[in-house]
Formats: sequence, structure tokens, C-alpha cells
Amino acid sequence: MERYLILLLLVILLIAFALSIAFCVTAQKLSEEGSQEICTTPGCIYAASTVLKYMDESVDPCDNFYRFACGKYIKNTNIPEDETSIAPTISIDNTIEKQLKMIIEELPTESNKPYRLMKTLYNMCMNTTAIESDSIPYFLKLLKDMGGWPLLEDNKWNENNFDWKQLLYKLRKHAANTDYFISLRIGTESINSSRRIIRLDQAGLGLSREFLIKGFEEKLVKAYYEYMVDIAVLFGADKNASLKELKETLELEIRIANVILPKQEYRTAPHIYMKVEDLFTAYPFIPWVEYINNILIIPNITITTDEGILVGVLDFLPKIEKVLSNTPKRVLANYIFRRVALDAVSYMPDEFINKKLKYYRVLTGQREREARWKTCTRIATKSLSLASGASYVKKYFNKSIKKHAKEIVADIRAEFVKMLQKADWMDKVTKRNALEKAASMTAYIGYPDELLNEKNLEKYYADLEITSNKYIEAMKHLSLFFADYRNKKLREPVNKTEWTSHAFPPPVRAFYSFTGNSIEFSAGILQGIFFDNDRPRYMNYGGIGCVIGHEITHGFDDRGRKFDKNGDYSDWWEKNTKTAFMKKAQCIIDQYGNYNVPEVNLNINGIITQGENIADNGGIKVAYLGYQAWVARNNPEPRLPGLKYTPNQMFWISAAHISCDKPRREEMKLRVTTGQHPPGEYRVVVPFGNSGYFAKDFNCPLGSKMNPVNKCSVW
Repeated sequence: MERYLILLLLVILLIAFALSIAFCVTAQKLSEEGSQEICTTPGCIYAASTVLKYMDESVDPCDNFYRFACGKYIKNTNIPEDETSIAPTISIDNTIEKQLKMIIEELPTESNKPYRLMKTLYNMCMNTTAIESDSIPYFLKLLKDMGGWPLLEDNKWNENNFDWKQLLYKLRKHAANTDYFISLRIGTESINSSRRIIRLDQAGLGLSREFLIKGFEEKLVKAYYEYMVDIAVLFGADKNASLKELKETLELEIRIANVILPKQEYRTAPHIYMKVEDLFTAYPFIPWVEYINNILIIPNITITTDEGILVGVLDFLPKIEKVLSNTPKRVLANYIFRRVALDAVSYMPDEFINKKLKYYRVLTGQREREARWKTCTRIATKSLSLASGASYVKKYFNKSIKKHAKEIVADIRAEFVKMLQKADWMDKVTKRNALEKAASMTAYIGYPDELLNEKNLEKYYADLEITSNKYIEAMKHLSLFFADYRNKKLREPVNKTEWTSHAFPPPVRAFYSFTGNSIEFSAGILQGIFFDNDRPRYMNYGGIGCVIGHEITHGFDDRGRKFDKNGDYSDWWEKNTKTAFMKKAQCIIDQYGNYNVPEVNLNINGIITQGENIADNGGIKVAYLGYQAWVARNNPEPRLPGLKYTPNQMFWISAAHISCDKPRREEMKLRVTTGQHPPGEYRVVVPFGNSGYFAKDFNCPLGSKMNPVNKCSVW
């Protein structure tokens, strides 16, 4: 009898064990596949309809997931004639633009000063009749007062009175660019991010270096040349003289481009700290104290020889000196005035804008001019960004979104911390520093509360006045106001939490600050394809979650890793760990560099894009793990109606949708040649293909295109 009871007990225990195993398997399957329930709320129905508009289900997701997730969107969405591409982000920005236009047009005349200034600027921009009569005479008088553009003055121009430095000093007083030979600005000091410093760098160019160095055989260089001739003729220059003299200026710009460091080398170029006195001793071709004081014009501050300065590319200075010393004065003057003239085109009558469009047809593929209201809305709202931001948030932003976005940030940051803890290639000291940096990272979401305080806006714009009735002159006053506002802070410590530094709600915007060790997500990005309170979390973690993960990972990419938890540039990586990181990063560089973009027959530049690629790969991983953490705390979510995909699969589909993009061929060439991001397709197929989680969720066999045998991973 006793033996029988023991056997019975064993059978019961075996049955209980089998049931517990079955329960665990079922629970695991439910966790992976989600509930079999269907969400039928209006939000879910709308989300499902949007997904179906994007997807091409005839494509095998294990062959090309981008074409699977975005194929129908690319096929059925037309690029507007006034755009260079179409993408979900552009559609959101266009909606925001219309909303801002309504805000401006509905502002009462008795509005507070910040809003009144915004409306005044918008109306001045829209008044094309006044622009037609005022802009050209104003600009030509400006040129005359500065000694005259040789091309317009012909034989009356006297080179004996010309000094390129003195001309730049005059231009600075009129808010014109002055970086034609050397760039000078006030920025954050790298090794001590609580301080500001004067930064000296390479020249700015009118066309990307990558095209200029190819010379006149390059199609874009030819178009650039035609454009500058067209504009000079509209200002009154002789056509034949323009062809000759502007060719000389373009040859000068090509020489400057050839002494500028390429982007892939500039990424790792050391920044050298020097005293102004030492700078003059080494490079006396410029009277540096005079030059800095006249280019920056810092209110109530005079720069002396004892001032510290950060030099971006020291080798550039002797090279640009040689270029300048071997160039005739007339060519130097023509070059400066030609650059000034092209910068002024936006403030000129329609015939100038039409010539710019002719150039942009070649440069970007843009077919038609954008509506004037778009141009003026953008200029008014960007120029008065705090006023436009406050207006937008008050009227269009749902404040509850901030709470949900913060929850997603917390989940994803927690998963990034876990990922750091599990990184077996990092030594203990470097890992501890990395964990401290991740924990110290500040998140700014939507907008700062101070933005909605009217007194703050009144104080910020207190010294700004638009007294001229000329649009071009009003823009000059605005530029001078903001230059003074920035430059007068040279001696002030950096307040990294200052609300004005984090108050740009309307555009679709997200970024990581190296010196601030902070991530920021505008109100504009917390909508549409990125985020919606009324749809399942797997779509939000796949949308804005991937962006959040991307920006967090930037703190640990090839450049971000060089800044510590305080935002200071420092070497906090142990040698072997640094070597391991570089090896992992090289895998990413080589992997992306092997992809050819067939539309333009160019390979992706794996070096220039490595920071974004590291962030894409790390971001998608921690966003996915963040969603799994949310599911673990809550119940598995229901599926979308009319779709067969599990919540995990929908995460990947939603993540792909934020990269759906349809650029014109000309725009694609620009991006691949000069951009820091790879085209949208490669922001999906490469990082998703590097993910074992993706391969598991879509059952992609090892060796398929979306589950390659050889994968790359930094984080």
C-alpha cells in the first residue's frame, strides 16, 4: 500500500511538473507573440490603416525589410514639386508649418511684443511689392559703402584701398557672414564644458568640398558657376565680365576647398588650445587681436593677447595664408562680395528666387518654388523661435504626452544601463565611468515649463526692436541681436539647464549634446509616425523609442565616448577597452562602406556615417529591450485589427516606418556624398540585419539577407 502511495505521489508530481512547463512555455509564447485579442479602438483602427498604407506584403521580410515595411509608401507617395524628398518626418513638419501659419495670421494686433514681432516679420516677408522696390537699392548701396564690388565697379575699383580683413570687419557690422577664409565663433570649451571659449576653424564654403575639389567637370560646380553669374547679372553686372571674373572667384573657392580637411579626417582632428599671443607669433599674417575683436564684436569685452582660443585645424592656417597671398586683391574682393550676394538672394525679388530655383533643380532636384507663405512662416518662426514655440505648445501640444514619453525614456535608459553592465569587453573602471555617464544623462522632452511664462519671453526679447520697414534691414537687426546675445556670454559660465537652450518645440527634432550630456526631443517629434497616446505601446517604442535609444547611444559613439559624464572632453577609456571599441566600430565602418546605393552608384561613406550607424544599431536594440521590460510589468498587448503581425513584429515594422523616405536622385547624391546619415533603406536593413531579436521575431533563416552570418555590434 505504501509503495502504491509513493508511485501515485510521483505521478502527481510529474503531472504538476509537466503542467508547469506547459504554462511557462505558453506564458513565454504569449510574451513573444502578445495577446490573441484584437484592439478595436479608434486609435488602433487608424494605426492599422496607416500601417497598411506603408507596407508591401508581397516582399519577403527576410529578404528586404525596408521594402516590406515601406514599399507601398514609396510606390504610392508622390514627392511634392517644391520638395526634394518626401518622408513621414517631412509630412509632420508640413503640418506644423500650416499650424504655425494659422497662429501667426490669427494673432491680434495688440499681442504682446514677442508675438507682435513675429507677425511683423511675417508680414514684411510676405510684402513682395515692398521687397521688389526696396531690396536691390538697399543692397547695392551697402556694397558701395563697403568699397564696391569690383565686378560692378569695373575700372573704377581701386585695389590700393582694399584689405580683405577690413572688408570683413565692415560686413560683420551689417550681420553678414565672415567665415569666407576663416571661421570664428564663441562656443563651449571642450575640456571644461562649464566655460565658453573662442573657437577658430576652417573656412566655410558655398558648395560642399566634396564637389568643389572635382573642379569644373563636376555637374554641380558648373551649376553653381551659372548661378553666381545669373545673380551678378541681376545686380547689374556685365554678363561677359561676370563669366570671366566669377570664374576666377570659383577657382579661388576650389583652392580653398583643397586645403580644407576632409570630413572623415576632421572627425578625429585634434583641437589645439593657444593664447592669442602665440597664435600671432606662429601665424602673423593676421593681426589676431584686431581681427577677433572686429569679427566677434563682443559687447563690453575686449580681447587681448592673453585670451585663450581653441584652434580646430592648426594646419589649415599656413595653407590658407598661402592661398590668400597668391591671390590678386581684385579676385579676393570679388569672391567676398559674390558670397555676400548669394547669401542675400533670399531677401531679393522673385527674379532672384527663380535663379536660385534653377540652381536647386540641379543641386537637389527641387522642381518648383515653395509657396511664399511657407518661406515666410519658416523665417518668422525660426527668427522668433521662443515666441513661436510658446504659441505652438499652447494651441497644439497635448501636455500628457510628456508623461508617457518620460516613461519610455526611463525604460530605454534602464536597458542601456543593463547593456553596459553586460559588456564583457569593457574593463571595470571604464564600465563604471560609462554607467555614471548614462545615469547622469539629462532628458529634455517637449518644451521647458519656463517657455509658457509670458514674463520670460518679454524679458528675452526686451532689447529687440524692428524699426525698419525694409525686410532685408529687419533681418539684419535680428541677426545682430542674436549675435550680441550669444557673444556677450563669453565670460559667463555655461548654464546647461538654461531654459532658452531647450525651447524649440515646433520642428521634428531630436539630438544628443556632447558637452551637455543630454538628450532632447521636441514637441514636434512627439506625434504622427513617432508617437500617439491612442495606439499600442509597441508602436511607440518602435517609433519614438528608437529615436530615444539612438540619441542615448550617441553618448557612446565614436565621438560621444570621448566626453565624460560632465560633458568634458577627456580620455576616460582604458587602453584595451578603447582598442576593443575601435575594433567593433571598424566592423560598422566596413559593413556600411560595402553598401552601394544603386540610385546614384555610390558607396556609403562608412567613416562619416559611423556615429549615426552606431547609434542606429544600439538604439534599436535598447528600444526593443525597453518594450520587453514594459510588457514584463504589464500585460501583453492586443494586436491591430486586420493585421496578422505579433506585437514584437509590429515593433520592428513601426521602427522601420520612421525611416521610410523617398528622395529625388539629386537629393540622394547629396546625402550619400556629404551626409552623416545613410539613406533610409540602410538605416533599416543593416541594423535590423545585425539584430538577433529581429531574426527571431520574423523567423529569418541564418544566411538570409536580413539575418547574415557575419554581424556587427558595438553596443
